[in-house]
Formats: sequence, C-alpha cells, structure tokens
Amino acid sequence: MSIRTTHIGDRTVVVVGALQGSGVLLTDRLVLTCSHVVKSDYVHIADPARPDRVRATVTWIDDRLDVALLETTEPVRSIPPVRLGVLDTREAIPGCEITGFPRVQRYGQDQRLEVDQYTATVLPMAGRVRDLLVCELAGPPPTRSDDEPPALSGLSGGPVFVGDVLLGIARQVPQRREGRRVECVPLGPVLAAEPFRLAFRRTGVDLREERVHGSFPRDLRYETEYAQALGAKYRRTKIIGLDELSRHDSEWDLDTAYLSLEVQAEDRTARRGREAPEPDPPLPRRIDALLTDRPRVLLRGEAGAGKTTLLWWLAAHASARTLDDDLAPLNGLVPFVVPLRTLRARGGRFPGPAELWNAAGLAIDAAPEGWAGRVLASGRALLLVDGLDEVPPEDREQAHGWLSQLLARYPETRCVATVRPLAVEPDWLRSEGFAELRLLPMRNEDIQAFVSSWHRAARLSEEDDAERLDELERDLSRQFEQNDTLRDLARTPLLCAVICALHRRRDGFLPDTRWDLYRSALTMMLGHRDQRRQVATPEGIDLSVEEHTQLLQRIAVWLVREGQSEFTREQALRQLGRALAGMERVSAQGPPKKILTHLLNRSGLLQQHADDTYQFIHRTFQDYLAAKEFVEGDHLNELLRHADEETWQDVTLLAAGHCGRRELAVLVGGLLDAGLGYGAGTDDRTTVHVLAALCAQHATYLDGPLRSRVRASMSALFPPATPSQVRSLERLGPAVLGS
Repeated sequence: MSIRTTHIGDRTVVVVGALQGSGVLLTDRLVLTCSHVVKSDYVHIADPARPDRVRATVTWIDDRLDVALLETTEPVRSIPPVRLGVLDTREAIPGCEITGFPRVQRYGQDQRLEVDQYTATVLPMAGRVRDLLVCELAGPPPTRSDDEPPALSGLSGGPVFVGDVLLGIARQVPQRREGRRVECVPLGPVLAAEPFRLAFRRTGVDLREERVHGSFPRDLRYETEYAQALGAKYRRTKIIGLDELSRHDSEWDLDTAYLSLEVQAEDRTARRGREAPEPDPPLPRRIDALLTDRPRVLLRGEAGAGKTTLLWWLAAHASARTLDDDLAPLNGLVPFVVPLRTLRARGGRFPGPAELWNAAGLAIDAAPEGWAGRVLASGRALLLVDGLDEVPPEDREQAHGWLSQLLARYPETRCVATVRPLAVEPDWLRSEGFAELRLLPMRNEDIQAFVSSWHRAARLSEEDDAERLDELERDLSRQFEQNDTLRDLARTPLLCAVICALHRRRDGFLPDTRWDLYRSALTMMLGHRDQRRQVATPEGIDLSVEEHTQLLQRIAVWLVREGQSEFTREQALRQLGRALAGMERVSAQGPPKKILTHLLNRSGLLQQHADDTYQFIHRTFQDYLAAKEFVEGDHLNELLRHADEETWQDVTLLAAGHCGRRELAVLVGGLLDAGLGYGAGTDDRTTVHVLAALCAQHATYLDGPLRSRVRASMSALFPPATPSQVRSLERLGPAVLGS
C-alpha cells in the first residue's frame, strides 16, 4: 500500500491581480495570498492542472498583515482542506519548503510560468519583533542586474510548508544577506482575525490549527513510518479458526475484498414515553456514508459481522490517505488501534496516551517522546477500540472510565468502538457523545459483491491461476442465485468468506451436505475462533466446542418443539438449567444466568431480536443443533410423528447427518412407513417419501433392502400429479431423478 498525500505543489496557484504573484489553496475554492499582489476586488487564479483561469473575489484583505483571502467562482481543483500550523517553538525548523511562481522560473519565448520550489529553514526568533516568519533559503537565488526585477518577484503569496502543514506565505525577499532571507506572513495572526475565521467557516470546513514545535519534522518522519506499519499489519484479513483451510486459502487482500456494509442508526435520543408512538427508525444506510459526520461511534454487531475488518480498513487507509468519497475527510488522521482482546490476553492494562502507538503491536521502532499526545492534542487522532465485549464484565466500567477520560482530555479525537450487541447496555457511551450503529445482515446483492471482491483478491495472490478463479467465481455466484439455503447462510462476511474459501479449496465443490458446512462453521464459531484470536475467558467461562454445542442444542430443540424461532431470557435459563444438571464441569463455572450471558456474547450464533427476545442468527443453525439433540436424545420417533409438517422437515433432514448407521436406518425406514399412512398419489405421501430419499441420499451406509425400498417408493411417485408433487420431487436433484 503506497502512502498517497496531496503535495504542496498541488496547492500552489498563480494569482494575477495588480501584480503577478502566488497563492495557496486552503480548500478547493479559498486561496490565501499577499494583499500587495491583489489591490483590486477581482483577480484571476491560474492552476497548472487546468488550461483556463478562474475568477476570484476578495473575501477579506488586511494591508497591515499583507494578506488577502480570495474565493473562486468555481472549485479550482478537488483537494482536501489544508493543515494550518502556528509556530510554538524558538528552535529552528529545517527541511521546510516554499513554492511559488517567481520570475526566475519562467521559460520559453513567451515567458510561461512554472512553479519553483525552495528548501528553507524557518527561524522563529529572527522576525519575532516584527511578527514575521523568517525563512533562510538553503542557497541564494540567481543574481540579477540592478535594472531587472528581483529573481524571486512573483513568489509573493507562495506557501511555506513543513511537511504538509502550512506555516505562512512568502511576502518579501530582502536584498541583504545575498537574498537568502525570505520574510513571510505567519499564520498565527491570520487565523486569529475574525473576518478570516468567518469567511473560512462559511465554506463548511472546520477551522483547526496545529501547534508546530521543534520536534515537528521528526514527528512527520515517524508518521510516515507509522502509516507504513499500519498498512503492513492491516492490509490483509483472514478466516480465523477454520481448520480445513491452509494459511494461503484463509487469507486475502483487504484492499481488494473490503465491502461497505449496511448499518442501522440506533437513534435512542428520539425515545418517547410508553404511551406515545415510536418514531419511524431511520432507513438503513452504508456505513461509509454515516461515519464522517459522527465523530464518535459505538458499532454493534454479531460475531463475524465485519466489525474488526472495518477497523482494520480504516486504520490502513486513513493513515495512507487513500479513502475515497464519503470517507475522504478521514484521510490524514493518525489511527491508534486498541485491540482489547490482545491487551487482555497479554495481561495488559488500558493504554495511556503515550502507549497508544504500540497497543496493536506494530512492527515499528518506538515513537518520539510525547508524539502520541501531540497527535491527540492536535485533533488528528482516530481512536479505533476493538472488542469492548472482550473485556470481562467486572472490568467494563474500568474500560468505560478509561475511554471517557481519554476523550475528555482530548475532546477532538474521533473514535469508533466495537462491541457485540448485548455486551453493554444501550446508551452505554451516550454521555461521551457516541452515536450507535448496528451492522445489518448482508443483502443478496452484497453477497454477490462479496464473492466478486473475494475472488478479485484471490487473483492478486494467484496470478497464474486467473482462469480457474474466474470459473470458480461464476460457479459460486450461480450457486448463491439458485440455492436459498446457501445464500441465507452467507449473510455475514465471516460465513460468506468461509463458503468462498471452502469452494475454492475444493475446486468448486462445497461440502456434499449442508451439515458438513455447518459443522465447519460451528467449530470455528464455538471455540477455535476465539482461541486463535487469543480471547481467553472474558466472562470467566471456559467451554469446549462440544460443551457450547450441548447447551445451544437444548435451547434449539425447545424452540422446535414449541414451534418458535424466538425465546426470552427466562425460557433460555430454564433450558440451560436442565442441561447443566448433567454438565458438572460447566455448572461449576457459574449459574445459568452467567452461562447464558457467555453464549449470547461469545458464540456468535445468538442475537437479540427485541428488548428481551433472542434468536439464532439463522434458522438453519437452530434446526441443525435441534437435530443433533433429537438424535443424541434418542427421539427419532418424535421426528417421525411430525414428518409431514413443513417446519419439522428440515430438522429431520439435518438429523440424518448426525445419525450413525443404526439410527439412519431407523429414520429412513420410519419415514417410508409414515408415508404409507397417506393414500397413494397424495401430496403428503410424496412429501414424506421425498424426505426419506433425501435422508438416504448422502448415507455412508444403508443396507440393500432399505435402499431398494427407497428406490421403489421414488418410482411410485412418478409421474407427479400436482404442482406440489413436482416441487417436492425437484428437491431430489437430477442425479437421483435419473437413477
């Protein structure tokens, strides 16, 4: 990732008024120059990037300071607002630059203008009595005869920069000292002038000044290194915990694969009394469109919803100044990434200002002393706090205090903090000025966009295999279009990435059965993912994958039996209490209430639906876990009694994947018998016998007589007599229908 900045030469323009001078673009339409260049109400601006001149009016002029602020009739060029610096040091600052359009730089017979650039040292003490900014050029300008204009005439109004921070504008080049001293107008008195401040604010741009100290050049060099270190750490993302994938298959380029997701703004300030109707919630929007005008955001999202990926994206691109469109105003901010999971795993405390630069463990030398504090004080920090839910509950008030104190000390700091939906109460950070956003499941078009982005990133790392990846992308897109179940499973970036990676790893073939895909995802989400992210036990609960599964399947099977897809906290606690009676190691770690909190925050499989209502992130996970409980609890007959009920059929089909050889024979044979209870040619017999065939379809072992019964029952269903029977038979797929 390359660091992209707006060079100072891109801000330097020609000002043509009473004299030809130079100027600096403060915004795309505001130009600062010297008043002695203007001397009239109307001037013209010439920019090397465009062939025509732009007319400008004088918005403010001060002959005593020798400055004029001009506003053009149209944008000169697309450019972000400049950084404005005020000297706050008596030390000389080397390595500064002055740019402009002096006479000495003209070329050709028609004396066309060309920008020139001079290296200089700012001497803060040299002009203090006269309130000037004095720069000493690294070398003298060319000498001219006495009857010719000075070599540097036309430089007046040219900007003086240290890095990309504007310090002032050139005003006069004295003839003494071989012309190496340039007297400049410092920005301090300009920024203090009320007419300037009013004119600047009318553009809608915040007027923010930075104190420029003696260590500023060293800080600027370090910021470049820091941005490169952020890019190296955060430009790739990975699927963590999926054992089946190699490192190569589980990582991809985030620059290419990033997808802006939809969020719902949680406007709790609009709440009314219980008797008053609730206001309509704002419509969902892309997160890129909402971050810029919300300086502080608490982002809630389920496990795998894309919270951490967003923070990585912002860190890498804001520091590199490569954000576009809605997020462009964040370019140039200095991100401080605070991954709380990593800090807690190391046993570390919440970082103070001086420790923020290394909270993420970047591969970089130590920051200059006081650097992070200076960034925070300047209002250029972007604080990215990842995983408030990964702080133990008893420490979350401490986390709240740390964050609120840090932001109170540095109130202009932007901040995005992430948390799972139920880890902290609503409005937890409202008093600190945080707006709440909630990540939403991906739409169908988002899934297709994700597939395209994911494969585009894969092509970057496998250039010699582009044709294969093209075909894989087309095939997976088709599968998502045609397979509702697969598409619904891919509503979060994490699971969509799992499917993409498995599809690639298996050369275009996803697992033959849904339960194989779910098993891989559940193994990742119920243990391995947190372990590999070095998240220990934030709630003080340590569960294995199977222990997680046992608890969740008790809730799932209750939901299926009750014909529900949602449950309350009390209902869940009752089911967990029954399960814990036989789970000594788990029950020793805490009561059902504590265990439920852990499941809600850590499993990634449960989500809040309303104030006290919860559900599985997708019905398929509920059915998969319920099916496992039916098989392990030896309740196959219960499945058979509901074989003709649509809401039970997916549970029955998923149960086949959990069955051993004996249980599968009981299930398939029982379904065939249940189907015979309906009249020949009826829709119900077709439905149940098709379900039996689907259960047998991927059986590792099914004895000959039973398999023959399945085939005979299928033959008896042809030709189908009703549209319902046609739809049922279509579930079998072409391979079975042709056998």
